Amino acid sequence: MPITTLFRKDGTDAGTIELPDELFAAPVNGAVIHQAVTAQLAARHLGTHKTKKRGEVSGTGRKPWRQKGTGRARAGSRRSPQFAGGGVAFGPQPRSYAQRLPKQMKRLALRGALTGKFDDGAIKVVEDLAMDEIKTKVLLGHLGALGVAGGHVLVVAPARDESLELSARNVPGVDIILADSLNVVDVVRADTLLFTRDAVEAMRGLPAAAEAEEAPA
Repeated sequence: MPITTLFRKDGTDAGTIELPDELFAAPVNGAVIHQAVTAQLAARHLGTHKTKKRGEVSGTGRKPWRQKGTGRARAGSRRSPQFAGGGVAFGPQPRSYAQRLPKQMKRLALRGALTGKFDDGAIKVVEDLAMDEIKTKVLLGHLGALGVAGGHVLVVAPARDESLELSARNVPGVDIILADSLNVVDVVRADTLLFTRDAVEAMRGLPAAAEAEEAPA
């Protein structure tokens, strides 16, 4: 079972903590992680692009000119694609870009991504980050003491904490996410993942953590 240092908010050593094997000592399959990231980003694509076909544009249905004798190509409608203001031939239509990914692959991808971050030394665990009041300066002090200031920091919390979320709202590169909402894209993008001890405990044996949302953001 992987073991890492447990820190206090002031950066001092509070002992060690054992991390769950299923999340931080899993096989790292780069191909599966790539596929999961691609699927999640594709699902965020709204796909609302739309052009009008010849049957949807406004215009007369009258034949522009008679069929024969004019020397021009025959035409049946001013709404045809070759005319200005006509419909678009084979234009984009609303569609879903979602890619189906089995739950087992989602779980394997998230576990592999977390294990990769742990192996790179990008995982830190703090006792808690509870904020008594909304103070961005105080939160920055905690992050600096923990040595994670700078870069993209993903703070994994066990539950909603309004003071913590509002304190981090205006800090570039600092995001707050709940343990049961952790997903492959956010893990891969983060330079450092800062878990609270309760967040680690909440993720033990939690299948939902590996079935991250794939709905449009």
